[in-house]
Amino acid sequence: MIEARHLRVLRAVAATGSFSAAARELGCTQPAVSQQMKALESSAGTPLLIRTGREMRLTQAGEALVRHAAGILAGLTAAEEEVAAIAGLRAGRVRLVSFPSGSSTLVPCALAALRAAHPGTRVSLVEAEPPRSVEMLREGDCDVALAFRYEGATAAEEWADLVVRPLLADRLVGLVPEGHRLADAESVTIGEFADESWIAGCPRCRRQLVEVCESAGFVPRIDFATDDYPAVIGLVGAGLGVAVLPELAIESVRPKGARTVTVEPAVQREIVALTLPDLAQVPAVAATLDHLARAASR
Repeated sequence: MIEARHLRVLRAVAATGSFSAAARELGCTQPAVSQQMKALESSAGTPLLIRTGREMRLTQAGEALVRHAAGILAGLTAAEEEVAAIAGLRAGRVRLVSFPSGSSTLVPCALAALRAAHPGTRVSLVEAEPPRSVEMLREGDCDVALAFRYEGATAAEEWADLVVRPLLADRLVGLVPEGHRLADAESVTIGEFADESWIAGCPRCRRQLVEVCESAGFVPRIDFATDDYPAVIGLVGAGLGVAVLPELAIESVRPKGARTVTVEPAVQREIVALTLPDLAQVPAVAATLDHLARAASR
């Protein structure tokens, strides 16, 4: 394998015409130059210099290598400078994927703080619900995935190969029309909604709703289902049913015509940021995780 340090020595020898002059230019000893040239010729598999008395002359192979060395060393220098910029957070890119209620609450605050602290770091954002967002992370389509899992879920085993950064516990709350019989209740049990018409959210949230209701002894009658939380809130506000939504989903939307009620027993989903172990060592990714955690703690 040809090493960059050997190419630098070859260029110095070609430019100065001798080992001793090259050593003076490079700030090393003449034996060190000779040793590195022998190593380079060994890697190349052919002589690169013809020694004529005190002067050195390049062979055809040596001339070819010197000709390419300029471009190779320039490219390596540019690469080193770019990597140093990324490592120092003067540059870099992070591809973030988030579920919608996270995109409207945690992500804006986190990315604004990240941009203020590291203006050279670029972050792109796309939306996807878990488990699709987790698949995107494993497939290399993103660097950080904002995801969630409900209490008692088996997702812990599914994420065993990932770096999991816990952010917050997001409690589910009930949502009823303003004129509903339970609108002014301090808290309600899920069983009190047994005879209601339901509006359900995303597929994972829908499964969780069914499981919670079944544990209370009834099967919810789901008349409407939508992944769009504002649509859920709008349907409840229009008096078309009740819903159970995460607090984050309600935080970013004014529940016009609807009231929130505390549901007992409490059900929470854990909000986390996920990345791959190797990506967690990348400064821009680590900074993104830190800012997401800070945004979640506010």
